[in-house]
Amino acid sequence: MKAIVVEQFGGPEVMRLKEIPELRPDAGQVLVEMKSVGVNPVEAYVRTGTYTRKPRLPYTPGTDGAGIVKAVGAGVKKFKPGDRVYTFQSISGTYGQFALCPENGVHKLPKNASFNQGAALGVPFATAYAALFLKAKVKAGETVLVHGATGGVGHAAVQYAKLAGAKVIGTAGTPEGEKFLQQIHSDFALNHADPEHFKKAMDITGGKGVDVIVEFLANANLAEDLKILGMRGRIVVVGNRGAIEINPRDLMAKDGVIFGMVLFNTEPGQLRGIHDILSRDLEKKRIDPVIGREIRLEDAPEAHEALMKPGARGKVVLIP
Repeated sequence: MKAIVVEQFGGPEVMRLKEIPELRPDAGQVLVEMKSVGVNPVEAYVRTGTYTRKPRLPYTPGTDGAGIVKAVGAGVKKFKPGDRVYTFQSISGTYGQFALCPENGVHKLPKNASFNQGAALGVPFATAYAALFLKAKVKAGETVLVHGATGGVGHAAVQYAKLAGAKVIGTAGTPEGEKFLQQIHSDFALNHADPEHFKKAMDITGGKGVDVIVEFLANANLAEDLKILGMRGRIVVVGNRGAIEINPRDLMAKDGVIFGMVLFNTEPGQLRGIHDILSRDLEKKRIDPVIGREIRLEDAPEAHEALMKPGARGKVVLIP
C-alpha cells in the first residue's frame, strides 16, 4: 500500500509518498480503506518537530478521514467490512490508502453524507464544538466572534454558534473570505486585515463587548481581543504561533476568562459523545462541512502549504 511517510522533521517537502507493508488489524482495531483524508494545521506543526507532541520517526501523519471498513480485529463489535465510516483517531496515520484505527476512534458515516464531509469532522468540528460548549458554554442571545472563521475549524464554529442561537461575527482575511462567511450565514463578516475591525466588532455589540471569542491566532490578536471583551466574557484560544504581551487589567476589568484548549486533551468518553452529536447533526443536515480544496495524496506537501496561507475557505482534503 502507499502512504505518506515522514522520515525527518522539517518543511512540507519531508512528506513523501512511499510503498509500505500492508496493514492488518489487531484486537480492537479497524482497518479503513481511505476515500478522503482530512488535513489539519496541527499536522503541519507536528511535522516541523517543534510542536509539544513529537512522534517517533518515521511516521505517517493524520487522524481524520473517511472511507470503507476493509477488515476488523478480534473483539470489534460496532463495525463490519463494507461499513461507511469516518475516523477521528488513527494508530497508523490517515495519510495513506489504508489506516488502522481503534474501534472507539471510528464512527459510522451517515448515508446522506459524502466521504469528504466525513473527513472534515474529526478535528475541525469536534474542536469547534468543544470550544463553544465545553469551554465557553455559549448561550442563545450572546455575541460570538470567530476570529479567523473561514478555515476548517472556523467555519465549523460559525455553524455551531448559529445553532446555539448566538449572534455571530466572523472574520476573514480577503474579500472572497467575507463572501464565504455570508454564504455560511455568519450574521456579520469583517476583514481582520482591516485595523479597524476590532472597533467595528465593538460597534456591532453597541459598545457592550463580545461575549465569546474563538481565537485562531492569539499571538497577533489576544491583546486586542481583551479590549473588546464584554462583561464576564470568555476567550477560547484554539490557535497560536508565538508569544504576545497582554495587559491582564483588560481581563480583570471584565471578570473575563481565557481558556486554552487542544482537542487531544479531551477525555475519550467526552470525545465520543461529541462525535455522536456531530454524526447526528450531519445526518439531519444541521451542519454542512464545506470542502475548500481536494488535493491528491501524493501532493500532501501542497496541502500543508495551503493550510498556512491566508484566504483558506473550508476544509482541505487529500484524495488517495
